Amino acid sequence: GGVVRQGMLLAKGKIRLFTDADNSTTIDQFDKMAPGFREGFDIVIGSRAVKGSKLDPPQPFLRRMAGKGLNLIAQIILLPGIWDTQCGFKAFSDAAAEKVFSLSKMSGWSFDLEVLSLAKAMGLKIKEAPVIWSNKSFSHVPFSAGLQFVADCLRIRWRLWRGVYPLSANNESAANKRI
Repeated sequence: GGVVRQGMLLAKGKIRLFTDADNSTTIDQFDKMAPGFREGFDIVIGSRAVKGSKLDPPQPFLRRMAGKGLNLIAQIILLPGIWDTQCGFKAFSDAAAEKVFSLSKMSGWSFDLEVLSLAKAMGLKIKEAPVIWSNKSFSHVPFSAGLQFVADCLRIRWRLWRGVYPLSANNESAANKRI
């Protein structure tokens, strides 16, 4: 997460994209995301959970169910309406990247939960775009990452409630009404 933050803040493009190191979502999938920026969205994230997405091959059943359960927790605590927070294929307008990554603090697995939560708290517009996603059998996430994910959701929620992030008063109060 810390390296992604550094890269997103050093990048100079109008749209800044990061992707998982295992290339589960190939770069050509950006073509499905680009229209979202023309429609006025600040952030467009690849999603394995929206209509039109394809898992080829999918993750094993138990891992898919664990992912759905963790996403439900993320929706309840932080990000209602975002169906896939953990697909590692996310693009930000330059302004959105500067705003959220300059405030983010997390460097572990949950950094993207934090940046999406910050974006939502700031009133930035987020869109999910369907992608083709390929499970890589060599790519493993330890069970403990799920426990850390839940703890991080709570930590981010607490930080938003406590005003740890220097959001403007208008954005912060709007975020607490929505979340």
